[in-house]
Amino acid sequence: MKILTAAETREVDRLTTERYGIPSLTLMENAGRSIAEFIREQFPSFIRRKILVLCGKGNNGGDGFVVARHLLQMGAKPVVCLFASEQELRGEAAANLNRWKQAGGEVVAIADTRALDSALRDLPASSLIIDALLGTGARGPVEGLLRRAIEAINARKPGIRTVAVDIPSGVNADTGEVASAAVLADFTVTFTAPKRGFFYGAAADYQGQLVVREIGSPPELIEEVGQSCMRWSNAAEFSRFAIPRKAEGHKGDYGHVLVVAGSVGKTGAAVLASWAALRAGAGLVTVGTPEPALPIIAMHTPEVMTAPLPATLAGTISERALEGSAFASLLAGKRALAIGPGLSTQPETQSFIRRVVTGHREVPIILDADGLNAFAGRAAELNHPSGSLAITPHPGEMARLLGYSIAQVQNDRVEVARKAAADWNAHVILKGHHTVVAAPDGSVFINSTGNPGMASGGTGDALTGILGAMTAQFGASARTKARTEKGAEDDWHRVLAFGVYLHGLAGDVALEQNGGAPLLASDLIQAIPGAYKKFFAECHRA
Repeated sequence: MKILTAAETREVDRLTTERYGIPSLTLMENAGRSIAEFIREQFPSFIRRKILVLCGKGNNGGDGFVVARHLLQMGAKPVVCLFASEQELRGEAAANLNRWKQAGGEVVAIADTRALDSALRDLPASSLIIDALLGTGARGPVEGLLRRAIEAINARKPGIRTVAVDIPSGVNADTGEVASAAVLADFTVTFTAPKRGFFYGAAADYQGQLVVREIGSPPELIEEVGQSCMRWSNAAEFSRFAIPRKAEGHKGDYGHVLVVAGSVGKTGAAVLASWAALRAGAGLVTVGTPEPALPIIAMHTPEVMTAPLPATLAGTISERALEGSAFASLLAGKRALAIGPGLSTQPETQSFIRRVVTGHREVPIILDADGLNAFAGRAAELNHPSGSLAITPHPGEMARLLGYSIAQVQNDRVEVARKAAADWNAHVILKGHHTVVAAPDGSVFINSTGNPGMASGGTGDALTGILGAMTAQFGASARTKARTEKGAEDDWHRVLAFGVYLHGLAGDVALEQNGGAPLLASDLIQAIPGAYKKFFAECHRA
């Protein structure tokens, strides 16, 4: 779905009422109920927790009253604190304050710091705080009692969890800036579509886990109103890939991936990338690796084919691999080349990588890890006239490529990735929280899956293999179209974004299977079938 500005979100709400006859009061009801349902799903013991709902005087506060009413109906006993007089409320917010009181709920008026301190003083460590103070329309610094409330929320005891309604109070919905103070949320449940500001400025430090809930606006309305070229990666974006395999299908239908990876001491990277490519659905996978490393790689995954390449004395790939036509013959018939994991920074191997990337453009290339290191300080050489290059840097690798600090990359992830993609005529997959998948034409996917448990060695190698598999299965026709139809390169962009989505979804499935423990890359690869199953179910094609 498209990512919206605050004004676009309000326009979607207005048109939902005007065109489709869904009252704004119903939209608010749906919004509040969706958060109450999220709390029930996320916190099974919510009935036994003390729940504090902090409401402002605007529509965000109105959402908070709805949340509280539904939690009350579910058996909880939320305490509602209002940072205004009841007479200040208008419209839907006032209506839902009345509904809350009619349901038997009470309101604690917070008129000064003494009342605020009293409300927060005795919260047990298992408490939940619902932040419904300020919504997406808030601008400028937060001052006075609201700032004091936000500071108190952020100083909460360990174990107290905070859920932000639509946006953490104090975060600008369009820029992600925090002018003075903002709520540090554990979860942000936003409505209709993600807001642009979530992916800029400091917003990522405040929003916690981002959850998007539909509240009644038709998807086609979001597409009509949204002017951004940024999209949120969800199952609906990739439903075209939820296609069962044909009964008469064979391995040749699903593509052959060449993985050029590994060296003596770094064979695991080649194993993980090739194993992930097979698990993600490539029909055939061949690993090109230095001859001394080949036996270890071949022994791990019997379904993977191997091809020995000449080696340096250090056990890395030698430039001699490019002599004659041997490498070109190895590449012939492949639908994707994934190159980089575990190749090392040995100078001769780095030269080999550059020659392959700049000299073999007939096959789409996924460049990662040591493949990216080969272009540190010479990023202009990445420029790919055919547009058939995808690079997958983490922030440190991106910083080395651009000559930036990591902080510069992280402070403006979307625009850094977008500019690099345009400059290099390549697809840039900037890994991290909400991985950014940027295309040369400026369009962007922001990934919605994944978790901190994936922050371990080898998960990036698995992504490289998955992207190779996605390209081999779905990217061939997109390449053909890109040469003949204006704008058709979006097809490969979506294929890559789907690979990133599936990789994160596999990480989420693995985290659930492992009880929340940090993951091994092999846990993620083994969870790929479960991720496919979940994806198909979300597309209603189970």
